Amino acid sequence: MLLLPESRRFSYSIVEDLKQSGRVGTSNMEFSEGSERLITNLLKHYPNIVSCLEQIKKAFFILKETFTGKGKLLVCGNGGSAADAEHISGEFMKGFLKKRPLSDVLANKIKAMGGTADWVDLLQDNLPVIPLSTNTALISAICNDLSSELIFAEQVLGYGLPGDALLAISTSGSSTNVIRAVIVAKSLGLKTIGLTGISGGLLKDLCAVTIQAPADETYRIQEYHLPIYHLLAAILEEELF
Repeated sequence: MLLLPESRRFSYSIVEDLKQSGRVGTSNMEFSEGSERLITNLLKHYPNIVSCLEQIKKAFFILKETFTGKGKLLVCGNGGSAADAEHISGEFMKGFLKKRPLSDVLANKIKAMGGTADWVDLLQDNLPVIPLSTNTALISAICNDLSSELIFAEQVLGYGLPGDALLAISTSGSSTNVIRAVIVAKSLGLKTIGLTGISGGLLKDLCAVTIQAPADETYRIQEYHLPIYHLLAAILEEELF
């Protein structure tokens, strides 16, 4: 059930499963009516996504816990999935559907250090995301000195801290450099989310949660990935700002 109009807020049915698994903490396990409206609207345009809706909601809880705990999200993927990793950072690191003004306390601190209202007041609060596909010098050094199959694992090793999360994107679910990044992330205590196609590949059994888009051709999987991470951006913004 997507909407419960008789109640302003409600707990989702997967919460107890998540608590028992130890994958997500036990507090604030509920959705607002605003988030439920966003979910309902998505399903009107992409009805097939209902098949992975539970996975999306589980991923939301992981990300919510990460960001409220002052953690960050690392994102990796190859080719079109690398472009998605960068796209995700653009939606999370500034306002997506609404403004995210800085707190008055922080804005005033910046102004006290010499910032002026004409630009300080334009700054927006954000959800910290690092796409692992953008540092060309580092990636080429890892490829040259180590292995192309370690381009993401090495970065997770450097950036990842307990309390952070890794979003691993692979349309096959089995890209070697993505799988190795997940293995390192889990070793460091990061939460792990997979984003893949209907088969799930190796990610399905490796990640804490794997969102399996309802398609098996690469381009069709990618077409579903866009609305999935847009939904995550929208409901995180709705709940956290």
